[in-house]
Amino acid sequence: MNELHGSIPTSIFELVNLSSLKLFSNNLSGVLETSKFEKLINLTYLDLSNNMLLLTMSVHSNSMLPNIQILDLSHNNISGILLWNVGKDTLRYLNLSYNLISGFEMLPWPSMEILDLHSNLLQGPLPTPPNSNIFFSISHNKLSGEITPLICKASSMSVLDLSSNNFGGMLPHCLGNFGKDLSGNSIRTLDLNGNQLEGQVPRSLINCRELEVLDLGNDKINDTFPHWLGALPKLHVLVLHSNHFHGHIEVSKIKSPFMSLRIIDLAHNDFEGDLPEMYLRSLKAIMNIDEGNVTRRYMGDTYYEDSTVVTIKGLEMEFVKILNTFTTIDLSNNKFQGEIPECIGNLNSLRGLNLSNNYLIGDIPLSFKNLKMLESLDLSSNNLSGRIPQELTSLSFLEVLNISQNHLTGFIPQGNQFQTFGNDSYYKNSGLCGFPLSKRCTTDEVLEPSQEIEPEFEIGIDWKITLMGYGCGLVIGFSLSYLISLSGKLE
Repeated sequence: MNELHGSIPTSIFELVNLSSLKLFSNNLSGVLETSKFEKLINLTYLDLSNNMLLLTMSVHSNSMLPNIQILDLSHNNISGILLWNVGKDTLRYLNLSYNLISGFEMLPWPSMEILDLHSNLLQGPLPTPPNSNIFFSISHNKLSGEITPLICKASSMSVLDLSSNNFGGMLPHCLGNFGKDLSGNSIRTLDLNGNQLEGQVPRSLINCRELEVLDLGNDKINDTFPHWLGALPKLHVLVLHSNHFHGHIEVSKIKSPFMSLRIIDLAHNDFEGDLPEMYLRSLKAIMNIDEGNVTRRYMGDTYYEDSTVVTIKGLEMEFVKILNTFTTIDLSNNKFQGEIPECIGNLNSLRGLNLSNNYLIGDIPLSFKNLKMLESLDLSSNNLSGRIPQELTSLSFLEVLNISQNHLTGFIPQGNQFQTFGNDSYYKNSGLCGFPLSKRCTTDEVLEPSQEIEPEFEIGIDWKITLMGYGCGLVIGFSLSYLISLSGKLE
């Protein structure tokens, strides 16, 4: 990174033997005519990202840069319909994200592996990526229409991000059939969040044995809980937030479903019945994480990193990187009823738990004292009763507590993090007394130790996790951090 400014010196375009040109992260500006590249026939790597360049096309642009393999023009001021089809037979990596591009004449590159077009002004139907694509992101645009089944012909697709557009219609049934046969495929991340997609979750996703991130949030999907996804061995993130999912969450026939799941967001749907105890017992990836012996890393791959948006205290906060020790469960804003299962206390590596805005009854489980890593707990707007367990004061990482609008009674526990919670944490529980409320406790309401209840199950297994979730939302996206190993922009 330097501080070069002004136009790119014309002398550079006379270097006929130049194979690599990297001028990224400067203050270069002005109009860059594609005809200037006419003599750079040996150029294989061109990176002009993070500048303020405009681009104009010449009549013979298609014959420019015949050997280019890597082209990064992201974070510039390129606008209009792009007609520059350089490197038709050689281009493997193209990043045009964060520009003002409104369309393409075509996507003609048969050898393209990484194609990043996110955060532009693209309109119209979804352009079909080349079948050679491994990574395709076209999120945060203005695309519409249905998702063409032709996209499923990309047999090596690993990351497909179509989020934050205006796609409608049914989810393509072929979405799980990336690859030449049904024996499996390499899709790792599928993000369709923030569209108008309808129908059911495609059953073909059961073929995606490498799938780690499935984000179908903020659409119009009308289906019951896709319990069959519990068979996917590597699924870490499942987001079904704000759709029309409905009904009871049925018991799975799979012996140990969702064993790798660590981020679960089912909020803002119409699920009903008891909380899914079988699945909560099976979340081995949220149990017994030995953080001292876990190699911390961020979710993603060599050329991008996953990110997420979380609502905390009513405010959306973006985590541009997600550690593999982050975890959350958000089942809020549904129609769940019955008591909170004691087995949640087994999830002792859980960071965030949100069960608010349901019809839950009974006591706050004493087993919650085992949630030693918990940072955020929201049980508000239910029908919970009884005392707040004094043992919860041992949760030393608890930063956010909301148990308002219930029927809790008795003395509010004192000590540690509970000294930091304000009135809002206990709002509309007329039977509560003690600090921070103005209502003083009577003799009958003084603190009594909670009665120990032995958990019915043992805690076991190890793994890694991600996130804290207070409030109602979780949206998976991508922060692309390209580290191309070919001739490599260094970290």
